Amino acid sequence: MSVLEMKVPSPGESITEVEIATWLVEDGDYVEKDQPIAEVDSDKATLELPAEESGIITLKAEEGDAVAVGEVVCLIDTSAAKPEGSAESSEQSQVAVGEEPKAKSEEPKKDTYATGTASPAAKKVLAEKGIDTNAVKGTGKDGRITKEDAVKAVPSMGTQPANGTRGTERKKMSMLRRKVAERLVAVKSETAMLTTFNEVNMQPIFDLRSQYKEDFKAKHGVGLGFMSFFTLAVVRALKMYPDVNSMIDGDFQIKHDFQDISIAVSGPKGLMVPVIRNAENLSFRGVESEVKRLAIRARDGQITIDEMTGGTFTITNGGVFGSMLSTPIINPPQSGILGMHNIVNRPMAVAGNVVIQPIMYVALSYDHRIVDGRESVGFLVAVKEALENPVELLMNNNPTGALEM
Repeated sequence: MSVLEMKVPSPGESITEVEIATWLVEDGDYVEKDQPIAEVDSDKATLELPAEESGIITLKAEEGDAVAVGEVVCLIDTSAAKPEGSAESSEQSQVAVGEEPKAKSEEPKKDTYATGTASPAAKKVLAEKGIDTNAVKGTGKDGRITKEDAVKAVPSMGTQPANGTRGTERKKMSMLRRKVAERLVAVKSETAMLTTFNEVNMQPIFDLRSQYKEDFKAKHGVGLGFMSFFTLAVVRALKMYPDVNSMIDGDFQIKHDFQDISIAVSGPKGLMVPVIRNAENLSFRGVESEVKRLAIRARDGQITIDEMTGGTFTITNGGVFGSMLSTPIINPPQSGILGMHNIVNRPMAVAGNVVIQPIMYVALSYDHRIVDGRESVGFLVAVKEALENPVELLMNNNPTGALEM
């Protein structure tokens, strides 16, 4: 018998542990080499774990377990032949690696309520939550309330009505979601974050898209969306106000002579922020193609850590969910983030007349430790100017040429 120990590979230099998000196979299954067997969460991304060899698998970790890089998560019996049927594969695989087969059934647990009997640790936890011990179901010996029971206990939500359901679900957050939460709280407490606002008349962009979007899509295979206009407007503004494109490292300010633009997108595991590298070198087609590529990879859970590392500025679009206005939170260690919002027809004064125009509110959150009011307001005004006059400021007065590149 030849048994391969599969260990957690290192997903990145700074990552020391991952979490088993989902096993894609069951204990005792026969797996093929390179077949995805699990999805693992790091604090930056969700990655697939492929089988290193073919054989019968024995799982050594449960879903939700945090396992260190280099730790064994499963065994593969590479000497086992591929079974013709699957009815007995589970028991055969367990015996093959020297383990006792699991029992086919277990005795049901006794459904007993504790009568106020709790461990000292459980009593302390329940007291902090304001929960009476008589309201908690104990799972320990003779119905004793354990610390785990106390931790899982939920305070009463009042008298339950006669009709209707009042269910609750307790679900552990993924490692990625926990890391996002940790970073967001850290930003609020460790930076001097302020937000400035402005409004953009989107009519010039609407007109350009109406005129060129069909030819653009036919020629390049991607749509002419708003992200290319905003990304190129941000690139221009960052060149004008480089403090917004910098970051703090201890007592030093680091300025960048390139623009790597992070794009916040919603993925199946939560917020993802892939990076458009060297956006200053991209055309409208280049930006739209890269946005589409990264969005698909985020949606399919294929984004790598490298693709989400190293951005110098972030753009987030809450407008796709209907947001009118927000104060986006900085993506550390960056010093600025631009928030896009929904587009609403509003009355505007144009050449002395009141006309209805498609208006978007925009917001710039910035770290006031490194970006002053002049730079922040000037940056947002520069973005507004480019979006309201894209032909001159983003297309060099040649929209046809700019959109053909």
